Amino acid sequence: MVKYKLGIIGYPLGHSISPIIQRAGFESIGLDADYDVLETTAEDMVDRLKFLRYNGYNGFNVTIPLKVPVSFFVNEIDHYADIAGCINTVKIVGEKKELHGYNTDIYGFKAAIPKDIDLKNKNACILGTGGASRAAAIGLIEKGITSIDFYARNIINAQNPINFLREKFPNLKFEIHQIQNILELPKSAIVVNATPVGMKGYAADEKPLTDMVLQKLDKSTVIYDIVYNPLTTELLKSAQKEGLRTIEGLDMLLYQAYRAIEIWTGKTPDIKEMKIAALRNL
Repeated sequence: MVKYKLGIIGYPLGHSISPIIQRAGFESIGLDADYDVLETTAEDMVDRLKFLRYNGYNGFNVTIPLKVPVSFFVNEIDHYADIAGCINTVKIVGEKKELHGYNTDIYGFKAAIPKDIDLKNKNACILGTGGASRAAAIGLIEKGITSIDFYARNIINAQNPINFLREKFPNLKFEIHQIQNILELPKSAIVVNATPVGMKGYAADEKPLTDMVLQKLDKSTVIYDIVYNPLTTELLKSAQKEGLRTIEGLDMLLYQAYRAIEIWTGKTPDIKEMKIAALRNL
């Protein structure tokens, strides 16, 4: 049996449960695989890519802050990586050790949305404008959303990613607002938290929206928090108290990992086993 050598790069990685999820996925298909945690800063990225190419690795995951810069060093990219402008999964291919880049975050984001939620021709709000918000935006667009209101701490710095989306989707409407001191959100089918606010080790006892803002939302609004640790964030707890439907971030993480294993191996892992492993370690 061929042994796979895989890993994850980014910084910091101390909080990541990706190795646990991936290893459970490999085990579920009877695959002999190593999955190494390789903390890598932006300054060390080029050297790390050389190391991965020439030390027997079959592929690797990419997380912050490397998802955008890695895209400039790959030989090929898939459709999702092209429209998102960032990569989270790389497969090392052939004798030349070419780097083929993929974005499985979009797949994961979409797959976590229950099929009975209708987003066609509706508005969405996304909190944050980083790589995760791009994945969320494209996933929502593919689900039928036609306008998105973004909320950013620094509107000037957020112009580039928003303009990128405007170029890719000229028929859709994108607006950008200041995230600080939100008093009210426009009528939306779904509100996505794509910031780290609420994450364990990063303002875990805080939430990006006040109870007052949540109370003003239509009761049909869905609240989707991509933060997965803790499983039920303060934002989701408050939304549930208001009777709003919620989506936890863990499923997005699981589905993007599931898709990465398919890309690397051509085999389909058992996502239930991956979820059990994740829940045991949260």
